[in-house]
Parts: sequence; structure tokens; C-alpha cells
Amino acid sequence: MKILVVGKGGREHALVRALSESPVKPELYCFPGSDAIATLAKPVSADGLESLIAWMKSNGIDLCVAGEESYLVKGEGLANLCAKEGIACWGPPKESAQLEASKEFAKEFLVRNKIPTARATATATLDEAVAAIAGEYPTVLKFDGLAAGKGVAVCASEKEAMDFLDEVFTQQRFGPGRVLVEQCLTGPEVSVFAAIVDDQYLIFTPARDYKRAQDGDMGPNTGGMGAVASRQLVSPELMQTIEREIVRPTVEGLRREGLPYRGFLYFGLMLTPSGPQVIEYNCRFGDPECQAVMPLVKGDLAGFCHAGAMGELRGDLLSFDEGWSVCVVLASAGYPETSRSGDRISGLDVAEGCRVYHAGTRLNAEGQWETAGGRVLAVVCGAETREKAVKAAHLAADGIRFDGLQRRRDVGILHFGSENS
Repeated sequence: MKILVVGKGGREHALVRALSESPVKPELYCFPGSDAIATLAKPVSADGLESLIAWMKSNGIDLCVAGEESYLVKGEGLANLCAKEGIACWGPPKESAQLEASKEFAKEFLVRNKIPTARATATATLDEAVAAIAGEYPTVLKFDGLAAGKGVAVCASEKEAMDFLDEVFTQQRFGPGRVLVEQCLTGPEVSVFAAIVDDQYLIFTPARDYKRAQDGDMGPNTGGMGAVASRQLVSPELMQTIEREIVRPTVEGLRREGLPYRGFLYFGLMLTPSGPQVIEYNCRFGDPECQAVMPLVKGDLAGFCHAGAMGELRGDLLSFDEGWSVCVVLASAGYPETSRSGDRISGLDVAEGCRVYHAGTRLNAEGQWETAGGRVLAVVCGAETREKAVKAAHLAADGIRFDGLQRRRDVGILHFGSENS
């Protein structure tokens, strides 16, 4: 089986590694990939989606796996172009990927399908946004389009709100777009992932990520500074509620509204005092949650994704480890506002049972790894208990060095009861 994975970050490195460990031993390719991904998958030269599709067709690719969200909505859309050429794609078509590409589209979908979510108002100008906030803080502001995980601000004050609105409407940091002014929900967050094949679905191991840059959930919002994954994160009773009130109605809503879906769907949830509510959808695996979840997935992921892209949900091909997985992200100097590149990395040989996924690295002229992005590495360790997984992950992260390294030391500890003290 020949598989091409589209994307270049830590999430794609984790997906490629999981696919490489499938018993069918697929022949793996990547686009655009990275130096680290290239150790597992052959890079493909293409100057855009059209030439990539032509390459896949001429080289007999059996399955295209969409890792990075932007390709799903770029141009005609990755899955749409694959469908035209008869190439199986694990990822939704452009019209369905609007669930992630447009916060406004997602909110309207949630409301139409009576899926629990925060109340919100869509605004097109700074003045409209200020009027919608109406002096009520905290408030949540969401840029309507894709923003690499940085288009959401939880604002506790007028200054924080105005700073974000200035970035969006005046500086247009993310390009032109509208802003959703949303009610601020409270409670623990959890990420639930489902593999959806038409009207069927399989729920994967849930996770919880750490968005703020600094310990104690302080500092600026980031794409994610770490994650914890385990089937023990959510009780069986709560998972039944999430499935009944959120996952199943979403799948039914997609079918009812003529939005075809074959691929991963991420449900970002807030566990409020009145029950779970949807914060956002992502039309792919989360990052860094994917790095935490993938080591817990056992079986034939390659066969599962290929069968799903062909219209068959083969849950029998997978099983899930009942233990814990902890992911600690190592970021470069200046992140998230900026990122410094070119710092040499050492200590990448971690203990058995741990993995290092490369998110922003490259090989220099001497063949040494160096930083090349904001989030540089994800160190992931698993164990039968959270405490053991936490200890192993942070110990492994302690051994990795590069100038300007930033990390959180409370990943897997904060939000878990007595260990907070």
C-alpha cells in the first residue's frame, strides 16, 4: 500500500510514525514534509495541490492522508481534487471542512442541529465587535478563518479585547475576516476525536491540552505547549453523554445537510456545570494532542484509514491502550510572538518507552538537528498511571537542550487535583 501524508509538523510526524508501524508496512510519502518526517517517508516535489495530485495519480498512491488543515480548504480542496482523480483521501471535502475553516459556519451548524455550544454574535468591524461585547468580561473572541491555532483570545478585560481586535481588524494579522464574539464558558476542557465514515464513527482516546505559554496557565495563548491523553480522562457516563449529545448529532447533521465526511473530526469541549458544550471543531487531529494519542493507538492504522477513505469503518483493526500518555512541547526563544531558528539541539536520545516528535527542526550542513520553528519538539512518554507518565515525560524533556528553550513543567500535573499544590 502506498500512502502520502500531507503536512509538515509534529502532528504529521506522529501520524507518519504510527502509519509506519502498521502491520501492512505501507510505502510512505510526504508533502511538504520535513527533515524528520523524511526519515520515515519519501518527500514529494510539487509546487501546489494540482501538481501533487498529478504526482499521486502517476505514482499509484492508494491513500492520501490529510494532516494539515489548510490543504483541505486551499483552492478546490485536497479531498475534492483527490475525488476527481479517483484517489482515496482520509480527510473531508472543502465544503465539510468549513466546520474548521469558518468559526461562523461551525456556530451556525451547531445551533441548527441543537448541539450544546456557547451563544455568540458574528461581527464584521471593530465597532460591531465592541458593541457585541457590551462591556461583559471575560469574553471569547474568535477570528472566523484559519489562524494556525492562534486566532482565539479569552479576554478578561477591555484592554485584552481591544488588543486582539486591533490585531484582527486594524493589523489584519490573520488576513481579512470577521470575528465571533462568544460567551465565555467555564469548566475543564477536553478534546474528543472521532473517525467518521459517512454515517458511522469511532471515538478515539480523549486528550487535554495546555494552550498558555507558561506554567499555571499564564502567559499568551499558543498552538499548544503539551497534552495528556487517556481513556481515563473522561468517565464512561460522561463519554456516553458526549456521544449522545454531541458526536452523534454532529454526524447526523453532516449527513442531513449533505456534507460528506470521511476523516478525523476533533471536538474541542468545555465540561461546564450544565454539561459538555462544543468550543470548536477541527477537521483533523489536534496538535499536540495527536502526539499524545497516537502512541496509545494499537493495530493497523494504515488499513483503518484506507478502509475509511473507501467508505468502510473498520473498528476491528484498532485497539486502544488503557494507560496514559503525556506530551511535553519544547518551544524556541520568542514563541509564540516570534520564533528563533538555528539553535543546535542536543540530547535527542530519550529513554525506551518515550518518543520525540519533530515539529520545527531541520538538519544543518553538518547533519546536526537545529531549531526551525516556534514549537520545536514534542517529548511523549506513556505508562499505566498518569504519575509515571508525567515523571517519564518531564525527565526525558530535561535531557534535551537548545538555546532559548521554553517549556511548561506542569503538563500532566495542573488540573489534576492534589498535585496542583
